[in-house]
Amino acid sequence: MANLFDLTGKVAVITGSSRGIGRAIAHQMAAHGAKIVVSSRKQDACETVADELRKSGADAIAIACHVGKKADLQNLVDSATEHYGRIDILVCNAATNPVYGPLSEMPDEAWDKILETNVRGTFWLCNMVLPGMAANGGGNVVVLSSIAGIRGNPVIGTYGVSKAAEAALARNLAVEWGPKNIRVNAIAPGLVRTDFAKALVDDPERLAQAEQRTPVRRIGEPDDIAGVAVFLASQAGAYVTGQTLVADGGETIC
Repeated sequence: MANLFDLTGKVAVITGSSRGIGRAIAHQMAAHGAKIVVSSRKQDACETVADELRKSGADAIAIACHVGKKADLQNLVDSATEHYGRIDILVCNAATNPVYGPLSEMPDEAWDKILETNVRGTFWLCNMVLPGMAANGGGNVVVLSSIAGIRGNPVIGTYGVSKAAEAALARNLAVEWGPKNIRVNAIAPGLVRTDFAKALVDDPERLAQAEQRTPVRRIGEPDDIAGVAVFLASQAGAYVTGQTLVADGGETIC
């Protein structure tokens, strides 16, 4: 039987892949044979990860991109297509959350930045990539949502709204592009050991509380989410589309 997780020859564009979950997805997709386009805001950070991948034997390039800027996104798509000839897998991972606090105190500027970067950026990028995927016979999109988009939170509510919108975007794109052999899914991670969660992870008391309320009694690691992304992008997930897969160690079932 063929390896259901084989991505050999596939070209994967991964935003926000210079660190954290995005970097883990880049490494795991490369380990399964994909050619990787590493992308984040800073070119030097992208080059560092692309160099890691090349040293491991993978085919990888680095293209800086701010996902909140339409021209940057178009350059990412055009440059990746020019270099590899196609895009088979798109992982929309890059996001921002510059302000913590209740919705009642959220400045208009912060609301706009979070929604425009996280939602509109993903919307723009998908609309740029999917027509080419369809012309090439199909492909896969993986959008990084969050459990913050499933349940309320008193300090990252705006971020949660943006992540709920991204999950809805994935569902609607799945309906529109399914007939063109394109699957679109979202992943909703729980608490994962990344820079985004650094304040909590670096506090032993708060970390212990988080682990205690999670059935598996630990927080997530970036590779925990990367494995789900590989599944969704590969033949193993061939009959899964329009879904939001929760990967949170069981936190939201309690």
